[in-house]
Amino acid sequence: MHISEGVLSAPVLFGGGLFSAVGVAVGLKKMKDQDIPKTAIVSAALFVASLIHVPIGPTSIHLLLNGIAGIMLGWQVFPAVLIALFLQSILFQFGGITALGVNTLNVALPAIIAHQFFKIYDLNNSRVFLGTVAFFSGALAVFLTAVMVAVSLFFTNQSFLEIAKLTIISHVPVIIIEGIISVFVVFAIEKIKPIILEELDKK
Repeated sequence: MHISEGVLSAPVLFGGGLFSAVGVAVGLKKMKDQDIPKTAIVSAALFVASLIHVPIGPTSIHLLLNGIAGIMLGWQVFPAVLIALFLQSILFQFGGITALGVNTLNVALPAIIAHQFFKIYDLNNSRVFLGTVAFFSGALAVFLTAVMVAVSLFFTNQSFLEIAKLTIISHVPVIIIEGIISVFVVFAIEKIKPIILEELDKK
């Protein structure tokens, strides 16, 4: 769901870059030495997930995995997303350097929101509730990213309105798929290393 180089207006680029810089700074401040391997693995997963994509005007449709990334990393998802998108932009010209701040914000901020939403799983100990919360966390992150991409395009030029609408509609299948992926990943984490879920409140 990256926005291509040369599409966005200067104010949108500046605003996105500023907020992303703040998010990355917070993420780095919260990151401990033992968090680095996990952050690197999640960043690699983000990098790979979006390599297969379908262009839609100045943006594209592809898997994001930002919901599960946000669940696992919290604020540390900002540097993870930044690194993944930076490597994609310089290695494959996917997205762009000038749009890196906006693209990072559009992917990472919804991941943070998904992380906060997922914390309600602690209200009920049933696996059904855990799976439901995981599904909506993963789906919510993708939906919010689609909305933020649409808003970024609209505030750049109102002629992008139809493309902005198409961006949201075209991601409905991805929203559902990522919700399902999040359920499987969370259940796997619960079984293999449940301490990750127990440490969420510290992120």
